[in-house]
Amino acid sequence: MKKIVFFISGLLLFASCKDTAKSEVATNTTAIAEKTETMAKATIYQFKVKDLYGKDFDFATLKGKKLMIVNTASKCGLTPQYKDLEALYKEYKDDNFVIVGFPANNFAGQEPGTNEEIAAFCEKNYGVTFPMMDKISVKGNDMAPIFKFLTQKNINGVEDSEVQWNFQKYLINENGELAKVISPRTLPTDPEIVNWIKE
Repeated sequence: MKKIVFFISGLLLFASCKDTAKSEVATNTTAIAEKTETMAKATIYQFKVKDLYGKDFDFATLKGKKLMIVNTASKCGLTPQYKDLEALYKEYKDDNFVIVGFPANNFAGQEPGTNEEIAAFCEKNYGVTFPMMDKISVKGNDMAPIFKFLTQKNINGVEDSEVQWNFQKYLINENGELAKVISPRTLPTDPEIVNWIKE
């Protein structure tokens, strides 16, 4: 009789452990699914920043457009890319394409100016008409939230990257999701970029 009771108790214990294990698996699966869904929903549209003139700029106003986000500098060997950026913007701005520039002083002190000085430089030297934002940091402990989104897979859901130098380009699709990361030395008018815009 004792053996039977012991056997039944063992079965009940096994069943209980099995149910607990199933419950834990279900909970973990749900958590993973929720995390994946959250990652998938992360877009550029959640960000609001200030432009060079101190006005609010809401990325949600750009829904449905392809974007290029680029960190810029006024005293860099790559600064002449401003000319190509402006040419690209003028060519495709009526085709739901926008370039957004973020001045940054993270590399060799090549963007030391104030917002006012940067605005004057861009207008005078390159006739920049695409949106230019407030000067920010694109790497390190003080990295701006929007560049955390662009560079960290756990936020953008696509890939990790590091801003290598001034004029690195981040391409954002019509759904506000990270699509491509383009090297600083790749010209804005490179076929890889132009073909992506035309897709």
